[in-house]
Amino acid sequence: MEPTKRILVVDDEAFIRVLLFQTLEELGDQGVEILTATNGEEAMELALRYRPQLIFLDVMLPRLSGLEVCRQLKSRDDYHPYIIFLTAKGSSVDRQSASAVGGDEYITKPFDPDYLLSRAETLLGL
Repeated sequence: MEPTKRILVVDDEAFIRVLLFQTLEELGDQGVEILTATNGEEAMELALRYRPQLIFLDVMLPRLSGLEVCRQLKSRDDYHPYIIFLTAKGSSVDRQSASAVGGDEYITKPFDPDYLLSRAETLLGL
């Protein structure tokens, strides 16, 4: 069965990717596929190929920053994912930068896994 909903987790830290995957994996029982990327270029490639409805995106990434990934995706006419920045950068300037490129939400690390699961369920209509 082809998944009807997808989430993309983008973080260059393996621990964070694993933690998010484990947090969200129970959504697999509801047909949600979870993809992971380790850098901005990979994030763009996966986002455009698989069109996840929800992206958890770090700001500081190798090859292409999370801000640039968001800007490129949000400037498209054919695809508009919901993007939640998940980052250690918590200043008001960082938040404004994320908002300026089209970020939908901004959550600082450390994050509450239960909150992220709840947001994913709500945003994907589960």
